[in-house]
Amino acid sequence: MSPRTFYRTLAIAEAITWTLLIAAMIMKYVFKVGDWPVKVGGFAHGLVFIAYVTTAVLVGLNQRWPVRLIVGAAATAVIPYLTIPFDRWLEKKNRLDGEWRTQATAHPHDGHWVQVVLRWMLNRPVLLSVVFVVFVGGIMSTMMFVGPPGGRA
Repeated sequence: MSPRTFYRTLAIAEAITWTLLIAAMIMKYVFKVGDWPVKVGGFAHGLVFIAYVTTAVLVGLNQRWPVRLIVGAAATAVIPYLTIPFDRWLEKKNRLDGEWRTQATAHPHDGHWVQVVLRWMLNRPVLLSVVFVVFVGGIMSTMMFVGPPGGRA
């Protein structure tokens, strides 16, 4: 899976889970069906939100985006559906071109420890996948322990 495909998949998933969360809130507050839709939609959205932000950082590092662009990509998940036009903008600016950078190049930043670790992980896709899942799951577990925004009802 290329960086473009990986990023785009999570950008679309983020938009889909916004739809689930909004529909869940309508079910709860308009149709008075209880809290369960928001619990389900909120969980799905939270999980994909964390995965999208993690993906934005991973792809941004691979594509050598400036820090402000990585932060901007992550921030698009906060506004409903903004990940989709941002993905299109990245495509238009050729910011998603290329494969995973598994080999060092003559680029001056390739010697930086972050790039060295990134290449090391990219050369071990199973390990990277496990670290990704554990990282996202760990943040999600922590957030579940802390509780929902605004506290528990």
